[in-house]
Amino acid sequence: MDEDELRDGLQEAGLSQYEANAYLAVLERGTAPAVKIAEQTGIPKSRIYDVLEDLERDDFVETFEQDSALSVRPRDPSEVMSDLQQRANKLATTAEAIEDRWERPEISGHKISIVKRFDSVIEQFRAAAEDATNRIQIGVSPSQFEAVRPVLEDAIDRGVFVKLCVATGIEDSHVVDEMEFEGVATEVRHRTLPAPFTALVDRSHTFFSSQSHPTDQYGIIIDDLTLTYVFHWYFQGALWGTWPHVYDSVTEGTKIEYINVRECVQDIAPIVNDGTVIPATVQGFNVQTGEDVTLSGEITEIISAAPPKDDGTLTLTQLASQATIVLEADGREYGIGGRGATLEDIEAIRVVLDQPEVWSKEMN
Repeated sequence: MDEDELRDGLQEAGLSQYEANAYLAVLERGTAPAVKIAEQTGIPKSRIYDVLEDLERDDFVETFEQDSALSVRPRDPSEVMSDLQQRANKLATTAEAIEDRWERPEISGHKISIVKRFDSVIEQFRAAAEDATNRIQIGVSPSQFEAVRPVLEDAIDRGVFVKLCVATGIEDSHVVDEMEFEGVATEVRHRTLPAPFTALVDRSHTFFSSQSHPTDQYGIIIDDLTLTYVFHWYFQGALWGTWPHVYDSVTEGTKIEYINVRECVQDIAPIVNDGTVIPATVQGFNVQTGEDVTLSGEITEIISAAPPKDDGTLTLTQLASQATIVLEADGREYGIGGRGATLEDIEAIRVVLDQPEVWSKEMN
């Protein structure tokens, strides 16, 4: 650090220009008469005594009489350095707090927060994903996927169901062919149109950013069940239902899991309507009491507001009003519904179809 930078630093620490100049001169000369310090620094002799008195009060220097003249020498700088370090730490902490308020506004107690930087959306999503217990639905570009890959890997390790949509332009669609998804997602689909960053965590947290151009990188963070449900349908309709699978973690002979009852109904309706009984385990909660429920039994019937087609299949549109799974368990029948279930006994958060090696061939 040159002398000008050092002088600027002392002034940032609270010294006046005269005080900074005088202190540097004292450091350079060691012990010197006050008048010599005034001559070296250009400080008026009528002011030098007040300047040195202020420096002495703040423990930078000490003054004494020598040969009937006021002299000055520097004090041990350890206390000065300690004070400067404390100031620096305080300023650094203040800077971090300002950055935190700029990038990551507090969302507790608020249903919607608007953030000014896309990085803030990513950071908030990572924090929520670390606490996810059931599902993550996320739509990303290839570069965004790499940014969130570690938290998705951790979620998969914890048994979280990860539905991933990778969005590219048609000209970049080959990029997806080179990507590895094992251990990062449960299911992956590829959308050949650019799409906004969209992530939903455990049905109650939404993270969204349009990123349409560099000056429009605001983001929305939602902490609300009802509003997240709106984004759930956006995800299902725009990022999921019409786009092809490129990866599925399910292998022959393993359990098949669903976090969306309508998708489950859509897949199994043809064989259930044909009389096939499917062993299943349902995790969810009682619609009346809100208590957590886990039921194991057999799926025996599918109920929908619209009748199935001739081949027994049901479209997502047909399932928009009602899609109920009838599960026989504990000697009785339970109606199993999806998000926002009102007609059923249980609102499911996960459906696990057991023994697919017995019945899965009938789905093909």
